[in-house]
Amino acid sequence: MLYDKARIFVQAGGGGNGSMSFRREAHVPKGGPDGGDGGRGGDVVLVCDDSLRDLQSFKRKAHYKAPRGRHGEGSQRHGADGETLAVKVPPGTVVTSWDGTVHDLVVPGTRVAVARGGSGGRGNARFKGATHQSPRFAERGLPGDEGWIELRLKLLADVGLVGLPNAGKSSLISRLTRAAPKVADYPFTTLEPVLGTIEGEDRQLILADIPGLIEGAAEGHGLGHDFLAHVERTRLLVHVLDLAPLDGSDPEANFATIEAELASYDPRLATLPRILALSKADLVSPQAAEEARRAWHARLNPAAEREAWEDAPDEVPVLVTSSATGQGLDELRAELLRRVPPLEAPAAVPGLPEGEALAEHRVFRPAARAGFAVEPAGEGAWRVTGDAVERLIARHDLDNEDALVFVERRLHRMGVIRALEAKGFEPGDDVEIGGVVFELYPG
Repeated sequence: MLYDKARIFVQAGGGGNGSMSFRREAHVPKGGPDGGDGGRGGDVVLVCDDSLRDLQSFKRKAHYKAPRGRHGEGSQRHGADGETLAVKVPPGTVVTSWDGTVHDLVVPGTRVAVARGGSGGRGNARFKGATHQSPRFAERGLPGDEGWIELRLKLLADVGLVGLPNAGKSSLISRLTRAAPKVADYPFTTLEPVLGTIEGEDRQLILADIPGLIEGAAEGHGLGHDFLAHVERTRLLVHVLDLAPLDGSDPEANFATIEAELASYDPRLATLPRILALSKADLVSPQAAEEARRAWHARLNPAAEREAWEDAPDEVPVLVTSSATGQGLDELRAELLRRVPPLEAPAAVPGLPEGEALAEHRVFRPAARAGFAVEPAGEGAWRVTGDAVERLIARHDLDNEDALVFVERRLHRMGVIRALEAKGFEPGDDVEIGGVVFELYPG
């Protein structure tokens, strides 16, 4: 069974705490502070791995936690950083983070950090100065990012076979490639996409047999709606149409149903190049098959009367095929190799000086949200919100007098005290920052 959806919880490692330590040596009665910094927590990174084909491994394990950074120690020994946790995903995986960020992992080897480790706290040696020579506090490490992320696999295929259930797609891909899908004389025999490979002289084409679509598939009806995403990446579609439906339905209506569902799911699918494969030609007479081919070609190519219409780039070829007898399969194989162009190397980047190599990638990280907000939280109580002030409180133990003095000094420099006084703050009022409530006596 193909697993193409997963939901996992990722948690980056927290930063290590800084150390509060003082140097102790023989014959040195007043050694200075020598506490080291804590290490940074490990990141959780998704790695595109070509050895994987689906998301089955995430059904057995859904929680991934990176190690935290080590705490700092005396003698200015810094804690080690936590190791990065690499989680492998197959090519074609689309990742949606809890904050709405979307990553599309297509190229093997691509790495994306979905949860970043928390920074380590500074040891007391970092706070030593001319006016404060023996700081008796250190910072705590910050927690890492954590949250649920959605994984969705979209198969990487050059050609997608689409059509109604029992149209003959599975039989067709089994004859064109070495794939071995389930083939039977009833609908919905294909319950998951099947991949096969066509070998050309100098390249390969990957074909994907998509489970049968029905009317309303784009809205969630039937089985095929779960697999419509797998045709998004294809560069050409082969619409397989049964020449002689067993249920007596109209082939024209069947064709319109599939085309409408593709366009409803993604308008881009309506613009993809097409090949119409009229299947099961062995069940009708050769004359009827040829008449159907001519009628469909005229319907899909209104300008076919012009000379050399075969060379028109927007022409929709119509081929009569039979998986039972092999009729038309060589022509279809050749048409696929001709219609699907090889992937070209990226074009030169305009504006880049000749001879200068373009960096493999650049990383842009959003800056932390600047500023803060002050609001009343009751009589004699105030609440301050903002990333910077909340990180400041999270890093320090406010039961430590030295740490509290340092925090008050930082709040002065950040302008928080002035903002509180402008709102009517009085010394001794309660202030809540980041869920921590304390009495503030600015001095």
